[in-house]
Amino acid sequence: MESRSRSMHKLTAKICSFLFLFLAHAAHCFYLPGVAPEDFQKGDLLKVKVNKLTSIKTQLPYSYYSLPFCPPKKIVDSTENLGEVLRGDRIENSPYVFKMRDPQMCTVLCRITLDAKTAKQFKEKIDDEYRVNMILDNLPLVVPIRRSDQDSSTVYQLGYHVGLKGQYSGSKEDRYFIHNHLAFTVKYHRDPQTDSARIVGFQVKPYSIKHEYEGKWNEKSHLTTCDPHNKRTVVSSNTPQEVEAKKEIIFTYDVEYQESDVKWASRWDAYLLMNDDQIHWFSIVNSLMIVLFLSGMVAMIMLRTLYRDISRYNELETQEEAQEETGWKLVHGDVFRPPSNSDLLCVYVGTGVQFLGMVLVTMIFAVFGFLSPSNRGGLMTAMLLLWVFMGIFAGYASARLYKMFKGAEWKKLAFRTACMFPGIVFAIFFVLNAIIWGQKSSGAVPFGTMFALVLMWFGISVPLVFVGGYVGFKKPAIEDPVRTNKIPRQIPEQAWYMNPTFSILIGGILPFGAVFIELFFILTSIWLNQFYYIFGFLFLVFIILLITCAEITIVLCYFQLCSEDYLWWWRSYLTSGSSALYLFLYATFYFFTKLEITKLVSGLLYFGYMLIASYAFFVLTGTIGFYACFWFTRLIYSSVKID
Repeated sequence: MESRSRSMHKLTAKICSFLFLFLAHAAHCFYLPGVAPEDFQKGDLLKVKVNKLTSIKTQLPYSYYSLPFCPPKKIVDSTENLGEVLRGDRIENSPYVFKMRDPQMCTVLCRITLDAKTAKQFKEKIDDEYRVNMILDNLPLVVPIRRSDQDSSTVYQLGYHVGLKGQYSGSKEDRYFIHNHLAFTVKYHRDPQTDSARIVGFQVKPYSIKHEYEGKWNEKSHLTTCDPHNKRTVVSSNTPQEVEAKKEIIFTYDVEYQESDVKWASRWDAYLLMNDDQIHWFSIVNSLMIVLFLSGMVAMIMLRTLYRDISRYNELETQEEAQEETGWKLVHGDVFRPPSNSDLLCVYVGTGVQFLGMVLVTMIFAVFGFLSPSNRGGLMTAMLLLWVFMGIFAGYASARLYKMFKGAEWKKLAFRTACMFPGIVFAIFFVLNAIIWGQKSSGAVPFGTMFALVLMWFGISVPLVFVGGYVGFKKPAIEDPVRTNKIPRQIPEQAWYMNPTFSILIGGILPFGAVFIELFFILTSIWLNQFYYIFGFLFLVFIILLITCAEITIVLCYFQLCSEDYLWWWRSYLTSGSSALYLFLYATFYFFTKLEITKLVSGLLYFGYMLIASYAFFVLTGTIGFYACFWFTRLIYSSVKID
C-alpha cells in the first residue's frame, strides 16, 4: 500500500510539474492580437504609418492627407477596429522609407509650391495648434521635452506640431512657419545571439528650415542647407520656412538609430510614466476617509439605533402602545407601496445593472492589462461589446422589479429597457456626429459604422434584454416582508432639511467627492490627448464609489423613514444619482479653467459628450443607491414583528 501511495504521489508531482511548465510556457508565449513583437534584421524595411491630425484647441481630428503633405504613390488605408473609427483614427501609409539600423541624413521627401488655398489650410492648422501623429511598429511618434524642474526629467508629447507662429526680429506682424524637416530617432533593443532587433522607441525633433539648392530644381538637386556628403545637418530653426502663397516648401528627414537597454515588453513604460502618483494616493486616502466616516454612520444606525428600536418595537404588547410610537416602524404598512411611475424606475434600474456590469468587467480586463494603449481602440470596442452583451442582465433586473410591483406587460417593459437609455444617447451622438461631419473632420463616424452600431443594438442587445426579461418575469415575485395597507398613510409635514430636493442634492456631494480627483486625470487624458493607464487606481476609486453611494443612500433613507416619509423608491435612486449633476458642473469648471477651446463647434462637442458621460454616471450611481436602500428596508422591516 505504501509503495502504491508513493508511486501515486510521484505521478501527481510529475503531472503538476508538467502543468506548471506548460502554463509558464503558455504565459510566456501569450500576446494580445496586434501587439505581438516583431523582429527586424539589419536592412529590413520599416513601415511608417501616419494617423490623424489632432488639436486640443478644437477637438476635431482630421486625416493626415487633408493637408497637402507629401503623399506616397498610392494612399492605402489600414484596417481600423470599431474603437479606432469612433476615436477618429485614420491610419494610412506614408512616403517615409526607413531601413532597420541604416541611418539616413537629409533625405528629400518632396517639394511643393503653395497656392492661396493650401497656404490658408496650413495657417489654420498652425493657428489651432494641430499635431501630426505617426506610428512605427505600433508605437506612436513622440517629441521628447526636457522639464525645467529640479529632477530634469523628460516628458513625451504625442505627435509634433504642424508648425508655429512667430515674428521676425524688428517686426510685430505674426508669421506662420512649417516644420518641414524631421529628425527621427528609432530606438531598438538588439538580441546579441541572433543580431535581430525589436523597436522600443520612436521619437522626433521637428525643425523649420528654408532649404536652398543650386540651379533649377530636379530630382538630383543637392541641398546646400542640408548636405550629407559635407556632413551638414539641420540642428536648429534659425532660418525658418514661412507659409505663404507661391512659396516652395521642401520636406526632408533624418533617421538615426540608437541601441537601447529597454526591452520590448517595457517599451511603453516611458509613455505611461506617472510622475504624479502621490496625487492619486492622496485621492485614495481622501476617498477612504469619506468611506470610513459613512461606514461609521451606517454601523451606528445598524448596531445601536436599529437594534434598540427593533428590541423596543418587539416588546410592545398592545396595539395602542404601537400607535403611540413614532418613527420608521409606523410606516411599515406603506413602505413597500409601489411608487408612481414604477415602470420608469424598473427601466432605469435595469439600465443601471447593465452599465454596472459593463464597467466592472471593463475595469477587471483593464487592471489585468488586456486594454493597454498599444491596442488602440481596444477600450472603446470592449465597452461597446460588453454593453451589448450585458443587456440580458438589464432585462432580468427590470423584469424582477416589475413583477414585484404587480406589473403584467413585461414585453413592453423589456422594449423600453432596451431602447430608452441607448436611444437618448444615440440621439445626442447623432446630432454631434452631424456637427463633426459639417466640419469635414475624420472624427465623423462613417455611415457604415453607424449602421454597424444600430445592428449591434437591435440585433444583439434588444433580443438579449427580452431573453433576460422573460427569465426574470418567469421567476416567482419577490415578496414584501410586511403587508401593505389598502389606504395610504398621510405623510406629516417635514422639516426643511428633509425636503426631497435638499436631501437629494446633499446626497450626491460625497460620492462625487470620492472620485473628483481621479476625474481630473480622466478628463485630462480625454481632452488633452494624454495616455490614461492607471486602471489600478481607478478600480480602487470605483470600489470606493460603490460603497459611498450605498452608504450615503442608506443613511439618508433611514432619516427619511424616521420622519415618517415612506416615499423612498425614487428618492433612493436620485440621492446617489445626483452626483452626476456635480460631475457635469465640474466638467463645466474644467472647460473654463483648463481647456483653450474657443470655437463654438468644439464647445458643443465637449458639452455634448460630457452630457452623455454625466447621464451614464447618473444611471450607474442611482442604481447602486437604489439597491442599497432596497436591501436596507427589507432587512429592517423583516426584523420587526408586525401584528
